[in-house]
Amino acid sequence: MIELRTPTEIEEMKAAGAFVARVLEATRDAAAVGVNLLELDALAHDMIRAEGAESCYIDYHPSFGGSKFGKVICTSVNDAVLHGLPFDYALKDGDLLSLDFAASVNGWVSDSALSIVVGTPRDEDLRLIAIAEEALEAGIAAAVLGNKIGDISAAIGDVAHAHKLKVNLDFGGHSVGRVMHGDLHIPNDGRAGRGFPLKAGLVFAVEPWFLQTTDKIYTDADGWTLRSKDGSRGAHVEHTIAVTEDGPVVLTARSS
Repeated sequence: MIELRTPTEIEEMKAAGAFVARVLEATRDAAAVGVNLLELDALAHDMIRAEGAESCYIDYHPSFGGSKFGKVICTSVNDAVLHGLPFDYALKDGDLLSLDFAASVNGWVSDSALSIVVGTPRDEDLRLIAIAEEALEAGIAAAVLGNKIGDISAAIGDVAHAHKLKVNLDFGGHSVGRVMHGDLHIPNDGRAGRGFPLKAGLVFAVEPWFLQTTDKIYTDADGWTLRSKDGSRGAHVEHTIAVTEDGPVVLTARSS
């Protein structure tokens, strides 16, 4: 069921969005050459405990997951682009790292992701991240009354195609509310003017992710991490937004 939130509920959801933003800022700033992925997960877990929040990941076991996730943040490195299960790996100079985090605060969920390069960057990695961020901005800008879900999808896809990237449609944006994944699905490509009409009170995650030279992925032996089939690197960005009479409100906006 697709639900609409009242202005009061959207105000209440801002606490979860702000917390998710803080955790991503902290883990992003802690990511450096030699830092272990398990250390980043532990940092996020400590922040969850201190906030009195609840992890959306640790007990999460959807049909596409090999088991309960068992960690509190996704850490996808290089050819991994989504659902990266943290493991005993020390970050290396030049690694492309995507961090994806969702949590519940006072019963409301927010979900967000970012991508960075650890240490010395490759130009092609910075370009891929910039394209994903451009697509995210375009998708958010399309989330206005009078548009439809297809307008968001088309805006994201147009950016990808302009940069000659292929788009995978298996995973994309989704409703966010009392649970992390609601019924509304927002593909990262589509046709403008099609799909569910945007209404004030809709809250959902806009979630572009791209690979450098393919749109084909496979699931790692850990049962979770999604990797590119050709070994090319991926970037993933995401914000939770609310559709309002005054335009889209980014609930997971970061201060830096």
